Amino acid sequence: MGIGELFVLAVGLSMDAFAVAICKGLAIGRTTLKSSMIVGLWFGFFQALMPLAGYFVGLQLSDLIGAFDHWVAFCLLGAIGVSMIIESRSRKEEEESPLLSWRAMLPLAIATSIDALASGIALAAVDGNIYWAVSFIGVITFILSSFGVKLGSIAGSKYKSKAELAGGLILIAIGLKILIQHCVEGI
Repeated sequence: MGIGELFVLAVGLSMDAFAVAICKGLAIGRTTLKSSMIVGLWFGFFQALMPLAGYFVGLQLSDLIGAFDHWVAFCLLGAIGVSMIIESRSRKEEEESPLLSWRAMLPLAIATSIDALASGIALAAVDGNIYWAVSFIGVITFILSSFGVKLGSIAGSKYKSKAELAGGLILIAIGLKILIQHCVEGI
């Protein structure tokens, strides 16, 4: 796999994380470099970890993983989206935002990187350096996610509760997209 193909793969895999990072920036409001880096690290790490895990799982389990990955992503993103919508309706001023805690970030990082697991299985069939590929995917996702948080923050600082509502709806839409895309490919 050449550098161009790897770049396209990395950007494609990072798009869900980028969209969710924008939503995270909307929810956080005023972001700092630290908050952008935290989100970028979570998403970048899991986008690198999942293809590596998929690579080692190999093609033996591809049918099993393909049978439910879309449901896991849909359920996680849907639940997080509904939670954001509920929070947008009962928003209180918080001293310390729980939006970057491991409990908030872990499900998002897993949900946005489920498709990367399948790409790791595909990478197992292609000769190449898996460590180079997952590093590249992780770095691209880190950069785009960090930028997405800042972008969401800029867009949402004036309209925090409405932005959080929109972010929740976007997460649900991403989950539905994953589910519908899988169903259409299955036809």
